[in-house]
Amino acid sequence: MLAQVTTELESIAPLRLAADWDAVGLLVAPRRDMVSRVLTCLSLTPAVAAEAVQERADLVVTHHPLPFRPLGRLTTDTAAGRALLDLVHGGCGVWSSHTAWDSAAGGINDQLAALLRLSHVSPIEPDAELPLAGFGRAGTAPAGETLLDLGRRIASALNVTVVEIVGDPSRAAGRVGIVCGSGGGSIATVRRGGCQTLLTGEIKLHEALEAEAAGLAVIAVGHHASEHFAMQSLAERLMTALPGLVCLVSRADRDPFTAVSVSDRPAR
Repeated sequence: MLAQVTTELESIAPLRLAADWDAVGLLVAPRRDMVSRVLTCLSLTPAVAAEAVQERADLVVTHHPLPFRPLGRLTTDTAAGRALLDLVHGGCGVWSSHTAWDSAAGGINDQLAALLRLSHVSPIEPDAELPLAGFGRAGTAPAGETLLDLGRRIASALNVTVVEIVGDPSRAAGRVGIVCGSGGGSIATVRRGGCQTLLTGEIKLHEALEAEAAGLAVIAVGHHASEHFAMQSLAERLMTALPGLVCLVSRADRDPFTAVSVSDRPAR
């Protein structure tokens, strides 16, 4: 039943943990209350929507909400419109946990901390009712580990070939703040948390300059890479909690960026 699936999703990532600007929960109702097939994805594109219909999914659990903002019209003229119309015609609903899954105990930021083998991990801003949950994570890198060491390890764990580093790559990583996705707006919060390094998905130029001026090192692994892996673990948790539920991870959900070498000179 739909209620059982959404109740379990709420248990895994309580929606009250989501940022106040976010769009979370049931965004599109499925045609039927009986939900037996779920598709998880990071970003709900027209290709993912077509895959959901082909796989006869009753519900898409997308990390990035769609719709995110109120729509003035729903037509095939936009990618969002095409994706949503395909799903509605196919009877498939949409759920998003987004920043709640980022912040949940065992959520994306916790999983990144585990991949990095950080110690003494805790939320940067703990939730008042759930102290193991909250905004971001902070943890201590292994002794002697540099930014370059940390960057290489997370690149290997996330299967990416390029990371961006702000700061001297040979400096100690120290206390690492983790904000998956777009963490450039969290520089002041991460610094208040006593961190020397920020690990995130992406950061804008002016944010990188702000971090550099503040003495905060940054490792950016790519927005997609910093979150996509956790849609597999979410699918696994759903299937474990609800035996009989088929939960697929989208194959059409891909990073739109491709890292290529265009010169024999070192990348700048």
